[in-house]
Amino acid sequence: MQTKPKPLYSLTKRVIDVCISASALIVLSPVMAVTAVLVRRKLGSPVIFRHPRPGLQEKTFQCLKFRSMTNERDSAGQLLKEELRLTEFGKLLRRTSLDELPQLWSVLVGDMSLVGPRPLEIRYLPRYSPEQSRRHSVPPGITGWAQVNGRNEIEWSRKLALDVWYVDNRSLALDLKILVLTFWKVATAAGIAKAGHASMEEFLGTTEAASANQS
Repeated sequence: MQTKPKPLYSLTKRVIDVCISASALIVLSPVMAVTAVLVRRKLGSPVIFRHPRPGLQEKTFQCLKFRSMTNERDSAGQLLKEELRLTEFGKLLRRTSLDELPQLWSVLVGDMSLVGPRPLEIRYLPRYSPEQSRRHSVPPGITGWAQVNGRNEIEWSRKLALDVWYVDNRSLALDLKILVLTFWKVATAAGIAKAGHASMEEFLGTTEAASANQS
């Protein structure tokens, strides 16, 4: 199935993204400054963690986050498991989504949008089915339909199906609904990670996308 272009929607959404991200960066600059200082003191440097992610049409960009883990290593020089490097302060950053604030800059410069499928690791690209790959036909977002429908608690097949459903049904009304639901999810710290995991499980690939909840 081909993704239908929506030029008026895309233009309007881009204007909204620029206005909101620019305003948020100004208003939240004191919060980001304090967070940066605390990250430097408690977790070390670099304060901002940059990781390459596939964006619109799988074009690579640098996704920004405040670091939430230490660089602790074992006797062989290998990084410890994530659950051992994730401190209580790091958990707080993730629970409150403060670690995501630097991505407002990515929205401002056009690498991301406020709403869209979350940008995942580049190594996952060959593992998507053709249907799942359509999640890259729109800009990635700070939050998305999958994030307000289970976030990291749901299985990969459903998460990717929700992303594709968003691509096919995207609208300003849906974006507004997702933003409102996101504030609620952040306030309740829902779905940050699946039980027994410090962060999102690795995506190993699926053969087909599961149907998404359209409600």
